[in-house]
Amino acid sequence: MNPQSISDTWQHGDPYERYIGRWSRRIAPLFLTWLDLPEHLRWVDVGCGTGALSAAIADTCLPRSLIGVEPSDGFLAAAIRNLGDRTVLKPGNAASLPLNDGAADAVVSGLVLNFIPDVPAALAEMLRITSNGGTIAAYVWDYADQMEIIRLFWDTVVSLDPGAANLHEAERFPLCNESALRAAFEAAGLTEVATIALNLSAEFTDFDDYWTPFLGGQGPAPGYVVSLPEGRRTALRDALSSRLAPAHGAFSLSAGTWAVRGIKRGKAIPEFDQ
Repeated sequence: MNPQSISDTWQHGDPYERYIGRWSRRIAPLFLTWLDLPEHLRWVDVGCGTGALSAAIADTCLPRSLIGVEPSDGFLAAAIRNLGDRTVLKPGNAASLPLNDGAADAVVSGLVLNFIPDVPAALAEMLRITSNGGTIAAYVWDYADQMEIIRLFWDTVVSLDPGAANLHEAERFPLCNESALRAAFEAAGLTEVATIALNLSAEFTDFDDYWTPFLGGQGPAPGYVVSLPEGRRTALRDALSSRLAPAHGAFSLSAGTWAVRGIKRGKAIPEFDQ
């Protein structure tokens, strides 16, 4: 396999949980605290993955209803295991959401937007299913700066193989910064657009705690690792170890995101219980 042309892989929930899921579950509550939306809303989680954001919504927001939409069969199966009956889960993708117009009061997406091929089309779909006055919001990793778990991996890759620079996620995903997210939401016609940096500290017990999840093959960086021949994989491991944990002990890295939110134009229509 040519590592210069690797494709993203998002199919198996357990390796993803060990790689990024353990950090995404800690980011989700920070995102919801920032949104500070009222209780008893109709929520939709676009690209719900293994269920990190949906679980946080179910635990803290007292939703009137909660629907998760996910294109990956493997991730959808993991979400079903993780969420049980707390969420209605549907197969589907962001460009064609299996929901009626105005079906939600809050449409959110966690760590997904940059992987969607047509972001304007996805935002248009989110707008379609959002009620007038409803909220659309998302967050993505800050690959160029505060997502050190991934940024330092790619910085090390490129130091060993300059030809892999185009694979660096900071290069691949220019959407993942404050100005680009704001511009995308404003171009979609959302109002009151706001952004914030949400960061946490990711603690690793030792270097293997950091490195082993990259062997699971889920996501761009792990996909690159498993594409390498054994000798180059070992060289990468040794270079990362020397850079991140020269004393072979515990260490911490930042895991940072950019979040964005906006409001759908239009006067909210009051709802009355029948």
